[in-house]
Amino acid sequence: MDSAVLLDLLGNENRRRILRLLATKPCYVTEISEYLDVSPKAVIDHLRKLEDAGLIESTTDDQRRKYFRISRSLRLEVSVSPYGFGAKSAYPAKNSLDMSGRCPHLSIEAPDGSESSNTLADLASEYARLQDLDRELSLAQRWVQGRVEDTLAQIDERLGTEADSRFFAAILSALLETDGSVAAVADDVGAHEETVADALHRLADVGVVARDGDRFQIR
Repeated sequence: MDSAVLLDLLGNENRRRILRLLATKPCYVTEISEYLDVSPKAVIDHLRKLEDAGLIESTTDDQRRKYFRISRSLRLEVSVSPYGFGAKSAYPAKNSLDMSGRCPHLSIEAPDGSESSNTLADLASEYARLQDLDRELSLAQRWVQGRVEDTLAQIDERLGTEADSRFFAAILSALLETDGSVAAVADDVGAHEETVADALHRLADVGVVARDGDRFQIR
C-alpha cells in the first residue's frame, strides 16, 4: 500500500482510535460510536475509508449485525532527519520466507517446524523469543540511523554545507561497487548520467575522487 495514502488516512485521530479499538476485538458500529463519542454516521464514513484502503474488513452475524475487524498486519515506518524524509509500508513476510543469507549482519534462527514446536509451551517460548528479537532489531535500527546521520554529517563537512550528502554518499558507494564509469555509477544510483557526471567532477574538484580516463575512483 502506498505510504502517502496511509499517512493521510491515519492522520485522522478518530481513525487511529478505531484501529486501536479493533486491535482488541471485532466491533459493530454502535460500539465504535459509543467508544469515540461521535455519531454512527461519522463512524460509518471512517469505517468505509479504512475498508476501502484494505485495513479492515466486515462480517455479518446471525442477527444481521455487521462486525468490523482489522484485516491483516501492516507496518508503517516514517523517517525524518536533516538528510531526508521518507515513509515506507510493508506487510509481514510469509512464514515460508527463507532468511538464510538475507541478513548477513544479523543472526536469526528460524524454528525448525517440527511437531514438538507446536505445543503451547513451545509456542509461548517462541513468542517470547520473537518479542526479544523485535526489541533488539528496534535498537539496532536506531543505532544504524544514528550512524547513517553521523556519516552524512561528516560527508557534509568534507564537501561543504551546500552538498547533497545523501546523493554524494550514494555516488561514493557506487564507485566502490562498480567499475567507476559514469554509466555504471548512474545505473547503480538510479540517476541521469549528466547529473552523475556533474557530481563526479565536483568530487574531483575537491580532491575526493580521482579521474583515470573515463573512470573515477575514490582517492
